[in-house]
Formats: sequence, C-alpha cells, structure tokens
Amino acid sequence: MENLVLEQVAPDRQAVGLKAFARIADAWSLTLREAAALADMSESTWKRAKKPAFAGDLTQDQMLRLSALIGLYKSLELYFNEPIALQWPRLPNKGPEFDGARPVDAMIAGGLPKILRVRGYVDALRGGM
Repeated sequence: MENLVLEQVAPDRQAVGLKAFARIADAWSLTLREAAALADMSESTWKRAKKPAFAGDLTQDQMLRLSALIGLYKSLELYFNEPIALQWPRLPNKGPEFDGARPVDAMIAGGLPKILRVRGYVDALRGGM
C-alpha cells in the first residue's frame, strides 16, 4: 500500500522539478543544448519535458540533477544580488571547481558529481557548510 502512495507522489515531484528547472534555464539564459545537457536529456526530450503535459519518467539521476540545480539557483539568489546571481552560471570562474571555465560548462562536462560539487561550493561560500 505504501508503494502505491509513493508512485502517485512521484509524478507530482517530477512535474514540479521540471517546471522549476525550465524557469531556471530561462532565468540563466541557457541554450536548449545547455539545459538539456544539465538535465541529462536529449534536446528533443528536453523540449517535451518542459511542457506541462510531459508523460515520460525521469531517472533518479535526472531527478537528483534537477534537485541540485534548483538548490544551486536558490543558493545563488541568497548569496548574490539578482544580476550576478542570474549571470554567475555563465561567467568564467577562476574558483577551484572551474579552472577559468563557466560553471555551466563545468557542470555539463562533469555531470551529476560536478553539479553536486558546484552546489556545495556555493553553499560553502554563503556559509551553509
């Protein structure tokens, strides 16, 4: 019985995560390719996934990515003023996680482990760790 309840909740969490990440992708001015790569989807799947009627299932990896990216967005909002918070993912960064690359490029190249490290890095900057 408990598994049935979890299965009913999961699509709601998935829909909320996709909607939130679609808004973040717009706020960060990500290209279709960048947003799809961060979510670990093909561009065509991302086009479908960001629509409210998306009926596909996300993997655990994809849900973790969305969760970490939503958390990163919130951490950036708390640490920086709005213009910088929105531009930060696309600005070259000399921090230890980036070696001069843009955070978005580093996260795409490094996948979920790098996304989680970047989230932790920003949380540490704002004193959250």
